[in-house]
Formats: sequence, structure tokens, C-alpha cells
Amino acid sequence: MWDEIINKRELDKFNDANFTKNVIMHTSPADVVGIDSARAYYANYLTEFSDITFTIKDVFGMGNKLVKHWNFKGTHTGTFFGIPATNKKVDIDGVTLVRMENGKIAEERDFLDNLEFMQQLGLIPR
Repeated sequence: MWDEIINKRELDKFNDANFTKNVIMHTSPADVVGIDSARAYYANYLTEFSDITFTIKDVFGMGNKLVKHWNFKGTHTGTFFGIPATNKKVDIDGVTLVRMENGKIAEERDFLDNLEFMQQLGLIPR
């Protein structure tokens, strides 16, 4: 599903077949709650980065919990959460903790190296 949402830019996959009604995406400074809010949140990635490639490197889990190891690549060509386009390429790995309910995503928490991300965008010197 994430391949379709990100690589194919199919935001309509944010629906009640794939996510619980009150899905929680843990982010900073505040959590994103609900399918519509999650769709709007991820739209920032899809509209502000061009030539996106999102790759799931590994997935494992137990019970209703999963861990995804992923890689995100793209060029920052639009205003991303208030950051004007830098036209810099990013290539960043991360991990997402996922909690499922009845075969649907109920909660996600992403972990990535934000310092490295900001350095790749050219916002912080190396």
C-alpha cells in the first residue's frame, strides 16, 4: 500500500479499507489523527518532493505490530512544511513502528535522522 501511496502518488489509498477511522501518525510537534488528516499530511511529501522513490527494505512483526525499514529519495522542489524549495536531493533511511487493528493501520511512528535530512536539504552545515 505505501508503494501505491508514495511512489504512485495514490492518496486515495488513505481510506477506511486500509486505515482505522482515527488512525494516529505520531509526528512533531503534534500527532496527526484521522484518515483525512493523514492524507493531508502525506500530501506534503508528494507535492513538495519530485522524483520520489520510496523503498521498503524490510518488514517484520509479531501479533498486531510491525516494523518497516524504508528508504526515501526525492528532490525538494516545493515548500515543505514551511521550508522553501532547496532543489536538493535527499536519500534517507528510516524505520516506522506500526500498530494494526483488524488488518488496518491504526498507528504509526516514524524514526529517521532529522539532522541528516536537514543537512541533505542544505539547511544545516555538515
